[in-house]
Amino acid sequence: MNQESPPPAEGVRIPWSAMPEDLRLAIERRLGDRVAEAVTQRGGFSPGVAARLRLGRGGRAFVKAVGPEPNPHSPGFHRAEARVAAALPAGVPAPRLLASFDQDGWVALLFEDVEGRPPAQPWTPDELALVLDTLADMAEALTPAPVRVPAAAEKFDDEFRGWRCLAAGGEDLSAVLDPWAVRHLPRLAELEEPWGRAAEGSCLAHADMRADNLLLTADGRVLVVDWPHACLAAPWFDLLGMLPSVTMQGGPPPAEIFDDHPVARNADPDAVTAVLAALTGYFLQGGLLPPPPGLPTLRAFQLAQGRVALAWLRQRTGWK
Repeated sequence: MNQESPPPAEGVRIPWSAMPEDLRLAIERRLGDRVAEAVTQRGGFSPGVAARLRLGRGGRAFVKAVGPEPNPHSPGFHRAEARVAAALPAGVPAPRLLASFDQDGWVALLFEDVEGRPPAQPWTPDELALVLDTLADMAEALTPAPVRVPAAAEKFDDEFRGWRCLAAGGEDLSAVLDPWAVRHLPRLAELEEPWGRAAEGSCLAHADMRADNLLLTADGRVLVVDWPHACLAAPWFDLLGMLPSVTMQGGPPPAEIFDDHPVARNADPDAVTAVLAALTGYFLQGGLLPPPPGLPTLRAFQLAQGRVALAWLRQRTGWK
């Protein structure tokens, strides 16, 4: 078990009351009722509004909204999520999208409200097993993908070049990278090169699976939220991407889960290692960058995931 306290997955939330009044009124019009109470939800990296709403006549909804400040990329993520959420089949374990719209540079998404909570931290064996079963069910239900989305190689082409970026920088990285990674830097850059082909598949992958994007309900369901990064990939893509955060947040080592999970049993080992190399480079190279506006904990979170992923990658390569 990982004994270090992991960095939180938190953006700078904006309260409902701080949104432009015209936007609040537009949301109430779409909900058909006034908002009597708005409770901000802290988990997740979106630097905008995320609040559970109680309406005047007793109804409920969940609102996500973001403007061009403080992070200019966030509105695009919300628009992408709206397109995916609107097209998800009814059987997918995700909250139902009620409405979405743009107004004055803001993007607002309205979902059904879910009475749930994120998995406990550190992870407990029973909740982890429930989430892992949900991933297996989703991989089966979402293959072939029911939504038109880009392939993983297209979606993450710029991001999944971490080792190549580090190798091309010509800097002394001994103070910021594990000695094993520094020693094998050119080899790691070569290993990640074919990751796009290695990740190919017809499954709709969430591509940002973490505890803060999951809700557990009292009746034993797992709902997956925040779908802006959805892409086409191999059925094991989400599992591989989630496991470093699981270990970081007190769960078992990735290999103990991945190798025996239903979505990974028939996976090509070389393909898995290539994608893991790219993911590890993404976490570590990204984690060394300054925090984006409105996301003060993102880089520390990435670095912590990267360290777990690197240990897993070292195990899979067997390089000394």
